[in-house]
Amino acid sequence: MTVAAPLAPPPRAARPTLLDARSAWITHLPFGAWLVAALRPRLLVELGVHVGVSYCNFAEAMLREGVEGRCLGVDTFVGDSHTEAYDGSVLAALRAHHDPRYGHFSTLRQATFDEAASEVAPGSVDLLHIDGLHTYEAVRHDYETWAPKLSSQAIVLFHDTEVRRGDFGVWRYWPEVSAGRPHFSFRHGFGLGVLAPGGVPHALRPLLDATPAEAEEIRRLFMHLGGGCLTALQAS
Repeated sequence: MTVAAPLAPPPRAARPTLLDARSAWITHLPFGAWLVAALRPRLLVELGVHVGVSYCNFAEAMLREGVEGRCLGVDTFVGDSHTEAYDGSVLAALRAHHDPRYGHFSTLRQATFDEAASEVAPGSVDLLHIDGLHTYEAVRHDYETWAPKLSSQAIVLFHDTEVRRGDFGVWRYWPEVSAGRPHFSFRHGFGLGVLAPGGVPHALRPLLDATPAEAEEIRRLFMHLGGGCLTALQAS
């Protein structure tokens, strides 16, 4: 497999429109853009939007790639024990960036993840990003609550799979939820788990069916591309 051909995202998608040093997702932005372009989700949901860097990157990829789907970003926008508390200025600043560019297909929902789940149809979510409170109990609850909402081709992203400090527990849950299911993991950027609970979508076979050698090449590729986003942030 030649990694650069099927996996490298278009150069335009590697230039995010929103960068913020408070986000821990900076080095995963090129992969997020590639994933949207490959999967072309009909409904994309992010749980844990915070300042909106990852979410707006997904939305930008939807817009630039002409994906005719919808996005839903869910957060209480008051913080938690891992992000600390923050005030309404975070959501206000995000809306000022988000609404004019993405508001026609994307919704920022200020709610708990459980509240939002009750509003989403079963089997409708093609891409779910779980990035809320990162305790073992919380991430397990979020996945189990939203699992019925996933489509047969759904991909689920788990951020912070490599963080082993304090009460962070995604690293404990990731081996459990990925066991016996197609998956891929990135180790840079605090870790990112990519799970295909319903089977491998055709467009993601180069990623999820990669040999160990190919997987390492893919990791190097996206770590390199993500480093470019970090450089852009530091230069801004």
